[in-house]
Amino acid sequence: MPRYLSMVRIEESAIPEGGPSPELMQRMGALLEEITKAGAMLDTAGLTPTSDGVRVSRRDGKTTVTDGPFTETKEVIGGYALLQAKDKEEAVYWAQRFVDVHEDEMPVTLEVRQIAE
Repeated sequence: MPRYLSMVRIEESAIPEGGPSPELMQRMGALLEEITKAGAMLDTAGLTPTSDGVRVSRRDGKTTVTDGPFTETKEVIGGYALLQAKDKEEAVYWAQRFVDVHEDEMPVTLEVRQIAE
């Protein structure tokens, strides 16, 4: 069965000061439990802020290391989910359910890509 990586793209500046609301976390918990019970969830987690991150790049024969935050980036990867689904349509179904639990004040985009086997 194909596996899919869903990358959660967020705007860090749109995250409320105290983090997501308890209501969002409750809806998210229920959805993640549903996806797990359906046998589609292999792994999922949120990521720490870009201020804790590091970028390692190579260009023109030179490797550079840059500490976060990365001010030139408006949208960042805020988390991921590794799914096993019968096809892309099922993976997209779960992605749509995921974005629908979010509040309007916290824009979120999921990029869903099949893992090359």
